[in-house]
Amino acid sequence: MQGNNRRDFIKRVAVGGTGAYLASSRSAFSSGAPTGANDAVRMAIVGLHSKGKHHIEMFKKVPGVRIVALCDADENILDREVKGLASENIKVERYFDIRKLLENKDIDAISIATPNHWHSLMTIWACQAGKDVYVEKPISHNVFEGRKAVEAASKYGRIVQAGTQSRSDTALHQVADYLRSGELGKILRARGFCYKRRASIGKVAGPQPIPSGIHYDLWAGPAPLQPLMRKELHYDWHWVWATGNGDIGNQGIHEMDMCRWMLGEQQLPPRVFSIGGRFGYDDDGETANTQISVLDYPAAPLIFEVRGLPEKAGVENMGHYRGVRIGFVVDCENGSFAGGAGGGWVYDRDNKRVKQFSSSGGDDHVPNFIQAVRSRKTSDLNAPILGGHVSSALCHLGNISHRLGTHFSQAEIREKMKDRTDITEALARFEEHLTANGVDMAQAKPVLGAGLDFVPAEERFATSCEYDLGTWANQLLTRNYRAPYIVPEKV
Repeated sequence: MQGNNRRDFIKRVAVGGTGAYLASSRSAFSSGAPTGANDAVRMAIVGLHSKGKHHIEMFKKVPGVRIVALCDADENILDREVKGLASENIKVERYFDIRKLLENKDIDAISIATPNHWHSLMTIWACQAGKDVYVEKPISHNVFEGRKAVEAASKYGRIVQAGTQSRSDTALHQVADYLRSGELGKILRARGFCYKRRASIGKVAGPQPIPSGIHYDLWAGPAPLQPLMRKELHYDWHWVWATGNGDIGNQGIHEMDMCRWMLGEQQLPPRVFSIGGRFGYDDDGETANTQISVLDYPAAPLIFEVRGLPEKAGVENMGHYRGVRIGFVVDCENGSFAGGAGGGWVYDRDNKRVKQFSSSGGDDHVPNFIQAVRSRKTSDLNAPILGGHVSSALCHLGNISHRLGTHFSQAEIREKMKDRTDITEALARFEEHLTANGVDMAQAKPVLGAGLDFVPAEERFATSCEYDLGTWANQLLTRNYRAPYIVPEKV
């Protein structure tokens, strides 16, 4: 394979990446042997608009790391960041095509902070090219491609860290140990919360022009190459199904991951359903801005809530649940824990604070990735790709239930949920919240998502006949990829 060149690589990935391109792009860290502390880890940052700019700052601070390349399909943003580093006497290679970047044998690892729909394919391609990967949350846009990213990391022996920084939070490690010690008794449920203000993205009358300097085909990548039907290309892609996963897969993935961690669950649940919708405005967003997702693990359920509207109409501040806006609450037989990144408080059965856990958060997450790149030990990672895949998939399952749901009145939903006190309590707060934002709940009809049975060991929904809801749900575990940006069945 020594004669392979750029044309060969692009040809291989164009047919789905089934052949691994390794030789001409192998880096100094590709052999799998541990490297010395003095060896510089040469990083490329891919995706620079929002989180990627933060990645630049994070990796710059890690001793022994050199940022040597930047990549973005928006040349305006790319040039801005290249010039910014040049002003600090940091010279980098400039790429707008990830495939060309991956040919560079002088790059050891990449960090991915692109829109969600690119995360898994870039991870797979990078693993095939002999690069280690730090990939932002969620690590996938759907369940299928997340599993393929896991397989690629294993097959090619790459170090792949998920960007769930809380896994490097020392306080949360202590909280997980405490909750599992049994001191508070059996865990009854874990509730996650993403109460984060999200205003309307507006509504357009027709296709919008693609901003100059953007390679739109590359930006769309695995997603359909559709006209731009919203005011802003950047960031608002979160609220469109073709590229984003709503706030449950944006901010909520962090709290979903924390909840699963506290529950001690290593795989996906056997049942899921969702309640929610997009309320308070009529815009071009497609994802729910108010949602309750229920991941029914046998031992204790994981109940996740998204709110994008404020506490009440006319204000911008957000409400909270027992003091938590973005975080989680774990209820146990003899008390509870409430907190999030950086720690929180243990409460007794009388709701009195009895114990605190605190830390500076997950600031060591990027250094932890670099440590594992040097040691070549996946076991050194605080957030290996497999865990990132499972927690990302929790978000996808909730969204699949929502997308296959049916509109019902709030009274009808209450009646259907009457035997679940943990859900009826959340529903009461759901209705109170929307009413406070001027939504007429006598007229509004939230979507009661499909109640879906799932087979965790196979990562597919159970089916009883050819055209049941499980069959439709299984189609949403993946997508129709657009050549040449195809996630392969065999990595």
